[in-house]
Formats: sequence, C-alpha cells, structure tokens
Amino acid sequence: MANLQYRRVLLKLSGESLMGEKGFGIDQKVISFFAEEVKQALETGLEMGIVIGGGNIFRGLGAEDQGVERVTGDYMGMLATMINSLALQNAIESKGVQTRLMSALDMDEIAEPFIRRRALRHLEKGRVVIFGAGTGHPYFSTDTAASLRAVEIQADAILKGTRVDGVYDSDPEKNPDAVRFTEIPYIDVLSKNLRVMDMTAISLCRENDLPIIVFNMNEPGNLLSVVRGEDVGTVVKD
Repeated sequence: MANLQYRRVLLKLSGESLMGEKGFGIDQKVISFFAEEVKQALETGLEMGIVIGGGNIFRGLGAEDQGVERVTGDYMGMLATMINSLALQNAIESKGVQTRLMSALDMDEIAEPFIRRRALRHLEKGRVVIFGAGTGHPYFSTDTAASLRAVEIQADAILKGTRVDGVYDSDPEKNPDAVRFTEIPYIDVLSKNLRVMDMTAISLCRENDLPIIVFNMNEPGNLLSVVRGEDVGTVVKD
C-alpha cells in the first residue's frame, strides 16, 4: 500500500456503463472487464466500496414522463440498482474476490442491511462492499448515495468511472476543442454546471473535504493508476 495515494475509496459507476454496445440491460463483457479492473486494484491492498446506478434498467427521475408517480419511480430505480449490484457482485466473486452486498432497503434474502460498523469491518477484511438501493429514500440520486456512503466509511476519495477521461469545459463528445481540467474546485463545478455529480452530492463532498476523481473506467489499468495518484482524469477538490 506504500504506492497508493488513496487507501480506501468509493467507486461510483453508472448503470448505463453496464450496457456496453447494447441499448438496455447488462453486457457481460463490460461487467467482467470492470470486475477484473477491481481485482487488479485490490491486489495492492486497497479497500473499496462500490455504488452503481440503475439507469440501464430504470431511471426514477424520468418516471413521471411515463405516467409513474415520482416516489414510486424512485423506488423502482432503487430496485434496479439492486439488480446491477447482484450482477456486479457475481462478476467480482468469479474473479476470486470476496464481496458483501449491503442494501439501504430490507432485502434479507439477497443482501445485508446497511450497518456502518459492519461495512467498515468488511472493508478492513479486504472485502469489496457494494452498496445497493441508493440512500433508501426517494428524491436522492445514486450520486448522493455514493457521497453519503463514502463519508460514512471514511473513504479517502470518490472515484467516478465514466466513458470520458475527466471533466471538460464543454462536452468532449460534441466539441473536439473541449479542454480537460486536471484539477477543479467544487464551486466551479457547481457554478459552471459541469454535471460531474448532482448538486447535493457535490455539496456533501465539499462539506467533508472529500475529493472526487473523474476518470475513464473503460481504459484498462486506469482504476489502478488513479488509486496510485497518477495523472489520470480530473480531481475535484478545494
């Protein structure tokens, strides 16, 4: 662990990242790749929690457009995160890594309830802890859930895996001249509406001096490079 910049992290993945080339659901090649990246990072002695969204299955935020009441839609989204969490748990364990799935909602048959002290103990034992069902409350995104869990487990940083290699001043997929930030303060992310994470999540990180590293999760070896403190992605901090 002497070579690690961050010794305990919370990895945030979007549900959409699991789709790969598909337009819906889970691409087994993608989830297996993510599991292998997690395994390589853990071999350094890193401690890791994971929060994954459910947008590849259902997005509670867009539920009202489909005639679903917002609170009901948000609970449906929480269930979608549990489907992804189970799939990710299976993929990681197939690599020989021990995991624990903890849920913010009672699902005793498939997951442990979230208990902070128990989560910390799992991390200390080298297990990957996957936090499902968001915060367990409607109107809060999985970004906010990731920030909350990161603060609760005393993580050194949130690692937000995306399909771009950091935070840019404009959309790099639409603007070839977009400029990537190496570092950027929380307040600039909020004032420029850069959509790194939602406002509640950013504010929680800022209040607790918790850095956010945005990086390309699809690039082999990037996760390991990030925890070693190499110049990968963008660091959001004051």
